[in-house]
This record gives sequence, C-alpha cells and structure tokens, in this order.
Amino acid sequence: MSRTEGLLDEIRKLKVEKRAVILSHNYQRDEVQEIADYVGDSLELSRKASTIDCDLIVFCGVHFMAESASILSPEKTVLLPEPDAGCPMADMIRVSGAREVWKSFPGYDVQPAFVLPHEFTLRDMKERYPGAPVVAYVNTTAAVKAESDICCTSANVVKVVESLSSERVICIPDRNLSMWAQKNTKKQVIAWDGFCHVHDRVTRDDVFKARKEHPGALLMAHPECRPEVLELADHVTSTSGMLRFAGASDRMEFIVGTEIGLMYRLRKENPEKLFYPLRKDMICPNMKKTTLQSVLRALKEMRSVIKVPEEIRVPAKRALDRMLEIK
Repeated sequence: MSRTEGLLDEIRKLKVEKRAVILSHNYQRDEVQEIADYVGDSLELSRKASTIDCDLIVFCGVHFMAESASILSPEKTVLLPEPDAGCPMADMIRVSGAREVWKSFPGYDVQPAFVLPHEFTLRDMKERYPGAPVVAYVNTTAAVKAESDICCTSANVVKVVESLSSERVICIPDRNLSMWAQKNTKKQVIAWDGFCHVHDRVTRDDVFKARKEHPGALLMAHPECRPEVLELADHVTSTSGMLRFAGASDRMEFIVGTEIGLMYRLRKENPEKLFYPLRKDMICPNMKKTTLQSVLRALKEMRSVIKVPEEIRVPAKRALDRMLEIK
C-alpha cells in the first residue's frame, strides 16, 4: 500500500468512527476534493452540512467558511484542518478598530500595497451612510456578518440588492463584486475597497492573450474580477455557475477566469471538453494549504475547532437567513 493510499484509508476509517463529513471547496487541491464527501461553493457546503446527520464537520477551505458551517450547525463540531488558512479579502474589513496597512500578497503584482483609511471599519461606514443597509458577501467573518443586514453570494448579489427597499446600499467587502452589482441595478451601491488578490490581478491584456491562444473557447469569469475583464467575458458567474454553464453548453472549449482549483472538477465532470486557465497563476495560497495529512491530523487530534459564539452566531445567521428567504 502506497503512502497516499494509507492516508486515504486512515481518513475513511476515522470519518466513520467519528461520524464526520468532509467538505471541500472548489479551489482545494485535487486529492482533497477526491476524499471529500461534498465539493462546492462555501455557503452551498455549509447548508448541505446542516442537513446531514453527523457529529463532526471537517471543512477543507478557509476560516470564514468554517465559521459559516458553525453558524448553520451550532450543535456540530467544526474543524478547519489548517488553522491559519485565512482569506485576505475577508480580513480587509473589520467591525471596528484601528487603521491597517496590507502588504502585497503572494503572487499579487498589480498593486504594491493596500492602505485601509481611517474610516475603513464597518461601524464607521454605517455612521457615514445612515440608513443604508449593509449587504455582506459570504466571504466575510462571522463578526462582520453579524453587523450586517443581509448576506449575498457572487451568484445572487444583484437579486439581494434589488430585494432591499432602500435606494442606497453598502456592499462589502469586494469592490469588483460591488461594481458588478452596480452595473446591474439602478440602486446606488456604496462599494468597499476590498478585493480578492487572485481575481483582481487579471487584466484586459490577460484576456486578449488567452483569447489569442484559444480562439475557439468561451470565457467564463468570476465577478470578483475587475469590471474591464468582466466586460470581455462571454459569461460572468460563480464557480457553481461555471460548472453548470460548461456542462450545459454545446461548446467544447472554455477559458476559466477563476482560481485554478475549479479546473479539476470542470475536467472531471466534462472529460470530453477542454478547459484553460485565464492566468496560470490564479492560485490562492490559503486554499492550497490543506493537505491529506492535515485532514488526517484534524480527525485524529480534533484540532482547530471553529466555534462561533452565540452573541455573534445568532445575528450572523439572521443575515444569512434573510438572504435565503429571497426567491
């Protein structure tokens, strides 16, 4: 038996013994996606886990995703295999606090530094725009969700904004997702100046280059990409949306404008079709931290438990529930 086969065997045995379910985000390593019981978007996975009869949730993703699982399944133990797997974009916003200066992230070559101005706290922004409801992207901490009025995903942000009675809304934290929403609504969207360093690095030149190399391919782009990139895309959608679009399309070639981890599932579900990354360096280091070894270690040692305190969980769940009520 090979080392990998041994790891897989141990994980499977412990999963049964501890009544665990393993969740993997679409951006995780190939082998982590393979060992998972369910693979998908972060909120999709947390909602699924809340319906499963299990005692333990092992979330192969980043911190805010494990928090979402804890919010929706407070009676279950949630483990994050890599405790320092965070989301730089989620960390660009805080409920309150002092000024932060963000250095460039690994692989980020567009902007050398990112400075959060003094008003860059959620409570300060709410005071600056009184009465404007706060729409929090699911890619935020539980504390930020708890301070918000309603949540959104990359797939339903426009629908969420349109559902609100106010003609002005605060949308946090991704400026590109906010600008995508602004383009598709008549309401005024007040955008936060946050970004995903994986998606925001893509430029128009990258699109031109990819189209030249693959002239017969359709371009799918995630709304976390810059507006000028989205304007050139054939289809703008979430990762789950890309899976549905590619599967339903009669086209055979696609350029994928999101983190390259999705390529594994796209190819697995569509073996007859070809998929090319928009940029080969669209890699999230935090998403790639989780390994089979860390999954096994988490199961063995019950380490890195993520538990959202009730005073935060309850209002955070309320924001999520309001989003889920929208038809």
